[in-house]
Formats: sequence, C-alpha cells, structure tokens
Amino acid sequence: MGKRMLLFGVLVLVLGSVSAAQGAVLLDKVMAIVNKEVITWSDVYRGMEYEAADEIKALKAEERRRLFKENEMGYLELLIDMRLQLQEAARAGVSASKEDVERAIRSIKEKYSLSDEAFAEMIRKEGFSLDAYKKRLAEQITLSRIVDQEVRGKVLVTEREIDTYLAENKNEARENEGFSVSHLFLRKAEDKRQVEEKMEEILKQIKAGGDFADLARQYSEDASARSGGDLGFIRKSDMSPGFLAVLSGMKAGQVSEPFWGENGLHLLKLNGIRKFDTPQELREAVRQKLLDAKLSRELRNWVKGLREKAYVEIKI
Repeated sequence: MGKRMLLFGVLVLVLGSVSAAQGAVLLDKVMAIVNKEVITWSDVYRGMEYEAADEIKALKAEERRRLFKENEMGYLELLIDMRLQLQEAARAGVSASKEDVERAIRSIKEKYSLSDEAFAEMIRKEGFSLDAYKKRLAEQITLSRIVDQEVRGKVLVTEREIDTYLAENKNEARENEGFSVSHLFLRKAEDKRQVEEKMEEILKQIKAGGDFADLARQYSEDASARSGGDLGFIRKSDMSPGFLAVLSGMKAGQVSEPFWGENGLHLLKLNGIRKFDTPQELREAVRQKLLDAKLSRELRNWVKGLREKAYVEIKI
C-alpha cells in the first residue's frame, strides 16, 4: 500500500505527554531522558499501538506484545528525535495558537464531511479526549512549521536535476502513474460467509446512494476508517498486485466488487487516476519526487545535528 507520510507529520499524533506529575512518572518506566524531559514505557507502547498496521493489530495479544518488544528500541529512537524537534521549535519561538488548532479541526471536518458528533466519535475511537487531541494537533502544526523554517524552505530542485533524472529513468512516467483510492476493509473470520454477507449489505447501501466515506467510518476495520477510508494517492509501483489488478479495470468514481486479500475482504472506491498526458505534468511529478527525497535526507541531517547538541540518556 501507500508509503507512509514523513515522520514528523505522523508520529506527533502518538507522542505522549512528558510533563506528567512526578507521582505518575514513578508508576511508569522511564525509557529515555531528552534534555530535561522524559519518554516513558507507556509513551512508546501507546505509540506503537497507534501506528501498527492492520495485520499487526489483528494478531493475538501475546504475539503483538512480542513484536512490540522486539521493536521498542527502534521506536524509542523515533520518539527521541520527535521530542528534539519540538524542543528546537520552543527555542526558536515556533508554536501553534488556539486559532491555528481550531482552523485545523474545521479543515478536518470539512475534508471528511464530519459533523461535530462524528468528529467527537472519531477522536474517541483513537483514544483521545478533545483537549488531548488539540494538544497533539498543536504539536503537529508546530513540527510542520519548524521543519518548514529549518529544512523544507532551504530545499530546491533545479531544472538540470530534473533533466538528469529523466535521462536516467526512462520509465518514470509509467512508474509515477497511480490512483487516488478509498478503502473499506473487513477482517477475515472463521465464518467467511458471514464476512461476505456483511460486505454485501454495505455494498447494497452504497449502490442505493449511501456515502462511501460514512460507511467506511462506520464499518471498516482498517486504520483508514477514521478518515472515511481515504488512502490518498498511491503509485502503481507501490501498490499490491491484488489492488492494482482491481483498480486497473475501473473508472474514476466507481466502487469495486468485494475481493479477498490475505487478511480479509476489501472494497475499493477509485477517486481519481493519475496519468501523464504532457511532458510538463511528468516534470512536475519528478520535481516533487526529488524534493521529497532531498527533504527526507536533509531532515535526517538536521535531526542528527540536534541530537549531537542534546543530552540524551537511554535508560534501558
């Protein structure tokens, strides 16, 4: 499926508070100290639970805990880097106001056609109170701004770089084509027919005029349910063969027939198709691809520099 967003835009949603009262901290295992702040065991495991792919969430509790244990150190390192970025933002006077947060919430509601009640239910399912959600959202905005200031604003791609890339990658047009997709997913169960009947009922509602996004929020067992099943744009080269085979035979606006994958039953809506009709369209896509690669590299270098100047103690 689609590649993950840049780290600073995703993981901030799962960072736990590091300013808890001392009594509360004593009840939780401190895993790292980042300058004068701590990251606890619950911060790490809550984050991994949130970020886990559907295949991992579908595992039995014992298997999931074992997998998390194997990956806790790697995830801890990611949270340390995120905390350093937030601390740098504070030093630089970069922050998000209450108005910024309210504006972002209005934008989320509009994008996914959420009523106040549906929005409240969405964040409840994610395990947040409204105040906690606003705090995470403020952190996300802050991180985006400090990265804009310190990294993104300094990254450029020249026309010569685009020319060179296209000369070395003759199949770029085909590899950058893809689809904008929404997804509704039901997990595999012992009674496969019961799952199929449930999906058939959902599809019947869609054909009768039901909104795909609303039904995905209500029924989908995929992490994308909270965004109405919206997976965004996925390149053909990043797509599983099963999804690609189904989408290649569809037109924009169509909903697929249900089909089985390894972990459950899928239903797709094709929102749009990207195909390059002119050389300029391809050049713009390549420009963005090169920008993304440069940004990722420069972001790593910037965070490495922050780490070299910081006091970081890993306690396990």
